[in-house]
Amino acid sequence: TYFIKLDFQRIPELAINPLGDRIINAFFPEGEDQVNFRGFMRTLAHFRPIEDNEKNKDQNGPEPLNSRSNKLHFAFRLYDLDKDDKISRDELLQVLRMMVGVNISDEQLGSIADRTIQEADQDGDSAISFTEFVKVLEKVDVEQKMSIRFLH
Repeated sequence: TYFIKLDFQRIPELAINPLGDRIINAFFPEGEDQVNFRGFMRTLAHFRPIEDNEKNKDQNGPEPLNSRSNKLHFAFRLYDLDKDDKISRDELLQVLRMMVGVNISDEQLGSIADRTIQEADQDGDSAISFTEFVKVLEKVDVEQKMSIRFLH
């Protein structure tokens, strides 16, 4: 079973989401327009809620895809458009523009991007690394914001 991008673009919630295209692209391997069921489920697993009994598990195996860290990696990749492991001012501006459309002037967006970089950038490289991204979001309830409740 394969899913094609058009299948995703027909989902109303994704069609109206300003980051819908970025989220859709996260499901597909680089340069591909289809994904198999296993790949689809692997990406979707990031959004599975963390159950209370999973939070304190001490496992030697790989970190679950729905862990806080993996949820944050997924979110970080939505902003890291060129995949260089940093969110530059330009990337942040592009994503902000996707999110707000034409409702805010370029000058206002630039000011928001500058302030965001200034607050998050700890090593002075004028970009946001994953470590810096995590630090900014340490008090955000990522579990709540990046979970989809599935029917059993």
